[in-house]
Amino acid sequence: MSQTLAAPVHSEIIIKKSRFIGCVQPMPDRASAQAHVDALWKQHPGAAHICWALLAGGQSAAVDDGEPGGTAGRPMLDVLRHQDLEGVLATVVRYFGGVKLGAGGLVRAYTDCVAQALLHAPKVQLQRMATLQCLVPYALEGLLRR
Repeated sequence: MSQTLAAPVHSEIIIKKSRFIGCVQPMPDRASAQAHVDALWKQHPGAAHICWALLAGGQSAAVDDGEPGGTAGRPMLDVLRHQDLEGVLATVVRYFGGVKLGAGGLVRAYTDCVAQALLHAPKVQLQRMATLQCLVPYALEGLLRR
């Protein structure tokens, strides 16, 4: 059964002088996720990249934001899928430290940053619910109440 997060959780790792600041948090849809990423750019104007992944029903996304294709967004999305999460946004802000990490190093850095945040994240079971409606003739209303 799918889970979501109860609250945002942050993590930070430093690899070869590059700083990776990760966050996983509940997020209902892609528009909200994009607004949050835009706000992150205002908070971190000196960041080299802000990569993100979203699992929210049919509105999933994986954004590399200038990193080599498939080295950031997709691996982060795979971490969320592996944890069977739903309605979750993972973001990683990268400050470049001057040393290139290579494709494998980038994949490890981004996945480790998200996985580290998920280790401490409070998870909540999702329960699918349906709304039922019942129409009762007025003459039978008394029987229904009893």
